[in-house]
Amino acid sequence: MPAAKPSANDTFFILSLVVFNFISFISIGIPLASLPGYIHENLGFSTAIAGIVIGAQYLTTLLCRPLAGRLADERGAKKTVLIGMASGLLSGLLLLASALLESWPMASIAVMVGSRLILGFAQSLIGISAISWGISRLGAESTARMISWNGVAAYGGVGIGAPLGVFLTQSLGLWSLGVVTMALASTGLALAWRRGDAPLNPGKRLPFGKVLWKVAPPGISLALATIGYGTLTAFIALYYNARGWDGAAWCLTAFAFAFIGTRLLCPNLINRVGGYSVAMVCLVVEIFGLLLLWLAEAPSFALAGSALTGCGLSLLYPALGVGVVSRVGTANRSSGLSVFAMFFDLSLGLSGAIMGVLAAYIGMQSIFLGAAVVAVGALGIVWLLLRQERATQS
Repeated sequence: MPAAKPSANDTFFILSLVVFNFISFISIGIPLASLPGYIHENLGFSTAIAGIVIGAQYLTTLLCRPLAGRLADERGAKKTVLIGMASGLLSGLLLLASALLESWPMASIAVMVGSRLILGFAQSLIGISAISWGISRLGAESTARMISWNGVAAYGGVGIGAPLGVFLTQSLGLWSLGVVTMALASTGLALAWRRGDAPLNPGKRLPFGKVLWKVAPPGISLALATIGYGTLTAFIALYYNARGWDGAAWCLTAFAFAFIGTRLLCPNLINRVGGYSVAMVCLVVEIFGLLLLWLAEAPSFALAGSALTGCGLSLLYPALGVGVVSRVGTANRSSGLSVFAMFFDLSLGLSGAIMGVLAAYIGMQSIFLGAAVVAVGALGIVWLLLRQERATQS
């Protein structure tokens, strides 16, 4: 039986929940382009220290994901979102305090690190809880749509937050970033407080090790495929320089438009076709995009390769996420999705270093061939998962 077409009310409800992730990622984007320069130029620390301070947030998000999933499963999505928004409020307060302590660089950066750590904790809670909240209210068939819209909110939030942060810093000063972060978190708190609770899912809670074991196959596939995205974002500028081309930023624009456009144009494809089937097609498209980047003889071909890569990766996360939920069961849905997100985080964190070493041996152009080969491994895993699913159904 074909999946039911989502109603306008369902879509509006989903948007009313992913707004929490949107708020969270605006808060994440706001300091991204401003803090490194402030740490280096105003506080007088090295660029290495600036990188460590920025990276502290992402490391905290990664380490706190299992806790976030467990909280959402056991305490409920609404309570977890409220904790996340309250943490975001505290993060903004510490960022404001850090700016006010500029005359004491050591104190300023110590408080700033605290702000980054708490912001990472908040982000780990809010994203997964918003997804779980929607699935609990709308049913398992909303899984793909919740994940898809959550991703659009994340990309959109960072896209708005980064230039907003630069504007605020140049116009008012760094202290304004803390104030705006506090205002955003307060808005999220008010919106979440007014919403009805999401029902808790009864059932046996699995320990982290068992959740990891169940999530590992689709998670590894996601990690291998995400290396293509990490390679594109980290090395496209160097790739263009090596080829003597201008306009590398347009490749990222083409990727983003294709990524978001595919999600908006195909909101119910995964429910109609099936998660693993869509993931297979996504990976084939991504592989062709990466191969086109490798073989490109002109910037126009590189743009097309970036767009194809964006199309391929667009639905991969939600397509595999549907499989994750079915593997861990309803009672461990949030825990499963949190562990699944860890594979994405790890892949993004490691892809730059791995491909940087590879570039030294095979050349800048060939790293896209390497990413395509890695994506073939992801395709093989998904093919095995699809066969396993069909055998179980039959």
